[in-house]
Amino acid sequence: MGAELSKTSTMDETSDEPPTSAVLLDNCHFSQVVFNNVEKFYIPGGDITCYYTLTQNIIPRGKDWVGIFRVGWKTTREYYTFMWAPLPSDTPSDTPSDTAVQQQIQFKAYYLPKDDEYYQFCYIDQDGVVRGASVPFQFRAETEDDILVVTTQGEVEEIELQNKNLRKENEELKASCASLEKQKMDLQEELNKMQELENNLESLKSNTEKLELELNSLKKENKHLKELDDCREAELHQLNLQIQNVTFDKERLETRLKSALDHMDQLQSQVLNYEKEVESLSLVDRDKTEELESLKEENRQLRAIGIQQQQNQDLMKELEEQKRLFQILQAKKDEADEENQKLREENEVLRRLLEAGEVSSSSAVSQAQAPVPGPEAGGFLFGSPYCAGANLGAGAADFVSIRKCPMCNEVFPEDVEAHEYEAHVQSHLLECPICHETFVNANKQVYDDHVFCHNLE
Repeated sequence: MGAELSKTSTMDETSDEPPTSAVLLDNCHFSQVVFNNVEKFYIPGGDITCYYTLTQNIIPRGKDWVGIFRVGWKTTREYYTFMWAPLPSDTPSDTPSDTAVQQQIQFKAYYLPKDDEYYQFCYIDQDGVVRGASVPFQFRAETEDDILVVTTQGEVEEIELQNKNLRKENEELKASCASLEKQKMDLQEELNKMQELENNLESLKSNTEKLELELNSLKKENKHLKELDDCREAELHQLNLQIQNVTFDKERLETRLKSALDHMDQLQSQVLNYEKEVESLSLVDRDKTEELESLKEENRQLRAIGIQQQQNQDLMKELEEQKRLFQILQAKKDEADEENQKLREENEVLRRLLEAGEVSSSSAVSQAQAPVPGPEAGGFLFGSPYCAGANLGAGAADFVSIRKCPMCNEVFPEDVEAHEYEAHVQSHLLECPICHETFVNANKQVYDDHVFCHNLE
């Protein structure tokens, strides 16, 4: 029903929605506000004024409002339009008044309904509860069809007959006015009686009209009450069904609760047993945990030893490789030392021969220009370490012998003593203090690892 009504509000006051509620009609207080001078019909297109009285049973508040509702509404949310109810100027808002207070509100024509349905005024407090309602009314012009005259056929015939007789008697009286004075007085009395009857008839017509209007209103109210009664019966039937469903659900839930309680008792017994088992398992677990920690620590130590051993093995492999390379170099060096010694001896013999004059210049030159064996022929790794070339000139006195360091390629003249040259070469080498193995100074890390392995042993 509320969806069909155009819910508008008076813009002159405020655009806020009024407070409403879903409270049913039987929980409302319709007698605390009384609406006065409510017309049966209001002419469409004009403003209307609503008059009402605040009884001493209500305390007016700032958010109270007066709404227009179509007859048949069920909650205060179904208003058509509304106006904020003004607070009485001489009554505090927090105390009830000792006397009734007359109030009025004007509704503008623009916001009023345009149909001819029945509507009524309702006073709603700021909690959304109805405090008073008016009789129904309509928005339409009053017509002659609305006036219903109730008379009997006998009365109508009697009145017509009386009128006819009176007209006839009136003519007769006019003809015999002078002589029939006494009849005139009788006629006057009859006329007075007829006037009284006419007055009574008018009063009866007026009362009949009012009764008819009240009857129509009562019919509308009776129809509305029947509709409410039908709704309440349907709601009562629905509530009975809900009560039956709730009762059934209650019994079913009680059965389930009983079974659940029994199951809970079983579970509690199982929980007690589980707790005992868990307690015993906790003791076992504690022992296992301690044993596991011990095994972990032992495993960590073994892993550390294994890693150290793996590193030692890698170092030993690398040292073995360096040792093998050094042995090769040492063999090459020994071969070079032997070759150098032979060359020294040959040089010494040549020098002695030249000094004695036993060797000719040509033979000295031919021997001096003889080719020196290279690395392939003599097996030297770096070539001849003591002789970069020999050139004896036209005289044997120009013979020159040059020595070259195999490590740094430094060249030494012939007049350098052999022990100085050997000391220079030895400065490029490192000797293990334990096994006396020799390493090249440029590869000192290999030497340090070799000595470290001796320390591990």
